[in-house]
Amino acid sequence: MAYIDIDNDASKQISICEALDRVLNKGAVITGELTISVADIDLIYLSLQAVLTSVETARHMFDSQINDAVKEVK
Repeated sequence: MAYIDIDNDASKQISICEALDRVLNKGAVITGELTISVADIDLIYLSLQAVLTSVETARHMFDSQINDAVKEVK
């Protein structure tokens, strides 16, 4: 089975399955930027933002935000 080291400490290893379970339960945001330039002239700029979570977690987060917004309006 494959393991992931946490903080370069062998005693804090988790399996890939456990890591995936944590990401799906809590969610993760991945962001990145890419710039392609020639002669210091930017030709292409790409910005990426992705959210990785389970549908159930996303629904729970969305419902919580809607409820908070409704409370602020009242």
